[in-house]
Amino acid sequence: MISVKEAIIVEGRYDRIRLSSIVDTPVIETGGFRVFKDREKQRLIRTIAEKRGILILTDSDSAGFVIRNFLRGTVPESMIRHAYIPQLSGKEKRKAEASKEGLIGVEGLSEELIIAAIRRSGAHIIGENNEKKGGEITKADLYELGLSGCENSALLREKLLKSLGFPGYLSANALLTALNCIYSIKELKEILDKIV
Repeated sequence: MISVKEAIIVEGRYDRIRLSSIVDTPVIETGGFRVFKDREKQRLIRTIAEKRGILILTDSDSAGFVIRNFLRGTVPESMIRHAYIPQLSGKEKRKAEASKEGLIGVEGLSEELIIAAIRRSGAHIIGENNEKKGGEITKADLYELGLSGCENSALLREKLLKSLGFPGYLSANALLTALNCIYSIKELKEILDKIV
């Protein structure tokens, strides 16, 4: 079990139950899309973000990204960390069928994958050094590295996303946010050297 300073925001009850055995921090569920109309839940999440910060850990399907982007518009970005889980095909044990997109959600992931996603997010893990080394990645860096604005940018981004285990439909801006949660510019260049 690891202890995290930020409260973790998840989609549903089973995600919360799964995380409670892995992470020592408050875990708040959005109730899925219900958070869009639930002003009290939004206010609670903003208050928690102001006090301790939040870590958004949603499923890697399109619904998870809709919820993540909604919360991004509700809470100042400086108070949010983003943990991204890999897109893995399959279904959770408790379900009779796979989800619409056929991807395993947070509740179905191994403890190792969840902890790795939390570590990559840059969350403040109590008792560990959380300093990122090497500088922030900018939009200009993405351009210079061929990840945006170039002829084959979409293909290179797709290759990078796959190698990092990130969802395949991240836009260049969403990729920038995710990369800055996890990597320095130096680390990104090293990764690209290996996959190009």
